[in-house]
Amino acid sequence: QVQLVESGGGLVQPGGSLRLSCAASGSIFSINAMGWYRQAPGKQRELVAGISSRGSTKYADSVKGRFTISRDNAKNTVYLQMNSLKPEDTAVYYCNAGTYYSGSYYPHDYWGQGTQVTVSS
Repeated sequence: QVQLVESGGGLVQPGGSLRLSCAASGSIFSINAMGWYRQAPGKQRELVAGISSRGSTKYADSVKGRFTISRDNAKNTVYLQMNSLKPEDTAVYYCNAGTYYSGSYYPHDYWGQGTQVTVSS
C-alpha cells in the first residue's frame, strides 16, 4: 500500500501562484511515477502533470508553461508549482502514484485526500 498526503491548496487571486506538495509513504518501492490530477465541479478528473522517477514529465495542454511538476526522491515528495493561475484552474487537486511509460502517465489506484485550489478575485 502507498499513502499520499497533499498540502498547499488555498484561495488565490487570478495571476497568483501556489505550490502543492505530496508526501508518499508505505510501499514506495513500487512507485515508478507520481502525478497530479484535478477535478472541478461537474467535470471528470483529469491529469494535470506527471513525472517519472528519472524526471521525465508530461503536462496537460491547459497548464503547459504555467505549472511545473518536480520531485525530491530523498523525501519521497512531489511538488506542483502553479503560476499565472486562472479561475478555470479552480478544482480539487489530487496526488497520484502511477507509472510513466513511453511519454504517458498511467495512474494506479493510489490517491491522496485532495486539496482545494480556488482562483478568484
